[in-house]
Amino acid sequence: MNIHVMGSVAFDRIMSYKGNFEDLLLPDKLHMLSVVFLIDRIEEKRGGTAGNVAYNLAMLGEQARIYCSVGYDFKGSYEKALQNMNINLDGIRVLEEQLTACAYITADQKGNQITGFSPAAMNTPADPSVFGAVKSGDFGIVSPGNIEDMGRFPQMFKEKNVPYIYDPGQQIPVVSKESHLASIEGAKILIGNDYEIALICERTECGKADLLEKAEYVLTTLGEGGCLISQKGKDDILVPAPKISALADPTGAGDSLRAGLLKGLTSGFDVETSVKLGSICAAFCIEKYGTQEHYFSMESFRERYKENYGPCPL
Repeated sequence: MNIHVMGSVAFDRIMSYKGNFEDLLLPDKLHMLSVVFLIDRIEEKRGGTAGNVAYNLAMLGEQARIYCSVGYDFKGSYEKALQNMNINLDGIRVLEEQLTACAYITADQKGNQITGFSPAAMNTPADPSVFGAVKSGDFGIVSPGNIEDMGRFPQMFKEKNVPYIYDPGQQIPVVSKESHLASIEGAKILIGNDYEIALICERTECGKADLLEKAEYVLTTLGEGGCLISQKGKDDILVPAPKISALADPTGAGDSLRAGLLKGLTSGFDVETSVKLGSICAAFCIEKYGTQEHYFSMESFRERYKENYGPCPL
């Protein structure tokens, strides 16, 4: 089974703020916001939704296939790092006169984030000539990336009988209502954090019950509160977050969770077990500064799963 990951490959410039954003905001002055954060640390790291998901899948023993467009600066350390992880790059289009997408991420001590994102090469959709690799029996995920791709990949997955996760994330505001509804319809899972799910409801004019008429599951990630699994006609299930040694950087935790989720689903496990696998991936991620800086062996992964949820199914 192939896992097809549509999303972004980007460079992350991650900045750490030692305080809390809320302490700098004056409620009666939000209409004329002017805020300065004293940054404690800044580094450039490999990132992007598709890159992050594929990185974690590789550590779980899965070879993901990425679909996106990148710039000339990708051909160097980033490309080599993914190749060393045995990640399939055949679906990546390189634009020789463009820069790769770049995110400027500031995170405070509570894990809140403010992000500025330059799409650059991501404004160009993936090359459709490589879509023949998508076949019935595979699995897919539609992550934040090129807007055109976010609309056509769900349609292609449905046409080819490929179950998929719809994860619009940061692109929710710029995707049309019609495109959201078409992509949610028939999805195996719709996933987002609590803010994103609320925004999807507002954007589509659908309540959560309406979304569950379209997608088989709605997963709501709650940070340290865990992950809520919702399915039509059944009680919600809350999967608690695993213990962590320290919160170094929350950036990329969601992508890590999605990788473990994909590993579980493609291994034939139920959604609750798959979310637990994803939660362990996320725990490893947030203990390191950067989205692709953590590492785990299957032995350490299984041990950590056992400590939090019981015997590991992998």
